[in-house]
This record gives sequence, C-alpha cells and structure tokens, in this order.
Amino acid sequence: MNRIERLFGLTTLLQAKKYVPAEELAAQFGISVRTVYRDIKALGEQGIPVSFEPNKGYFLVQGYFLPPIAFTPAEANALVLLEALAATLTDASIQAHVGTALSKVKAVLREPDRTRLQQFTSSIQLHLPEYFRGPADYLATLQTALAERCAVELEYCDKAGQPSQRYVEPIGLAFYNFAWHLIGWCQLRQAYRDFKVARIRRLTATTRPFSRAEHQLLTEYIAELHLPPTG
Repeated sequence: MNRIERLFGLTTLLQAKKYVPAEELAAQFGISVRTVYRDIKALGEQGIPVSFEPNKGYFLVQGYFLPPIAFTPAEANALVLLEALAATLTDASIQAHVGTALSKVKAVLREPDRTRLQQFTSSIQLHLPEYFRGPADYLATLQTALAERCAVELEYCDKAGQPSQRYVEPIGLAFYNFAWHLIGWCQLRQAYRDFKVARIRRLTATTRPFSRAEHQLLTEYIAELHLPPTG
C-alpha cells in the first residue's frame, strides 16, 4: 500500500467510526504512531478536517466527503451479519478487502445508523472449529483467476496426504461441507476435478488463458455431486 492509498484509507476509516485512537490507526495500516501523526497532518494540509479529542482519538468532521446514506435497521443488521460471515467463512486474502469495502459503506452512514451498527457488531460472533481453517490464503488469487479466465498451478495433497502437481483451469469456487472447493479442469486427469482449498499446499497464478473455449458450468458440476439438501 503506497502513501496515497493509505491516506485515503485513513480518511475512510475516520469517517466510518466516531473516534479512532492513533494506536488503532497504526495497527490497522501497519505503521508507527509517529507516521500516523505525519499522515494526519498531511490530511489537514489537503483540507480534510480531522480533529482530535483527548482520551477518545481522531475524528472526521461530520458532513465531509460523501453525503450520508440511510439504511433501515434491517439493512444495517444484514450488513453486520455479512461482515461476520466474511470474517469467518473466508481467508485473510478476502477478509482484508471485505473490511475496507464495508468501512467505505459505514463511512457514509448517518450518525445514528453508524452508532447502531457499531453496537450491533459487538453482539454478533461466529465460531468454527480449527480444522476449518486452511494453511494458506488462496481465495483472492483463485477469484482473480476465475475473473480473468487464467489457469493456476498448484501442489495438492489428496486424502492420503500424497502430493501432486496440477495445472487447473478453474470454473468456480463452491462452499459445501464447511469447506471451500476449487472446481476446475485438471490437465493431469483430463477431467473436471474438485480440489479442497485447505489441501492446496502451494498455488501459483499464471497469465495463460484457458485452453478450452467453453467449460462446464459450475452449477452443472455441483448438481452432479448430488449433495444432500439442507434444512
């Protein structure tokens, strides 16, 4: 993250919360408190009205930036649940982007809605067993490969723990049985295969486009799995 991106992020975070201590800003952006002071000064020099209240922290004068957005209580609650689900059911490569995206939304809430949202956030927690969490953070890389229709190379361990090198053209990501699965055309097997993301030991994105013009739809592949109905 360069300084311009960090200054924008600081502004967004300040607008998303009523008060933010310098220590919290430093931890959020991985910088020193002294650098926070310099960044706050730089924001002021650019005409961004940042103020400070002792024992509380920095705050952005209300009304700056984007006009406030009004959410119904139900919409605000849904936003909090979305954030909790993303924090629990994804990996760090996704969580960081979800956090910054939701901070931008919170930044333009009306003050009463923002306060209500912060109060509700502390009332929601999701816990999953440790085995759910994979050894690495690959979801963002896989999403990019899907969007750009580029192949990936991976080292994959099967159920028996045997590793193999695979070249895969991904057609989608599916979440079932409390795990993320990469579905794609495997060059080694010359067939569509289901790779549990938690068993991927190494992943490399390539710039090579798909060799096949058309692939099976993800919905078709999932339907063939005959997963048991929920509920």
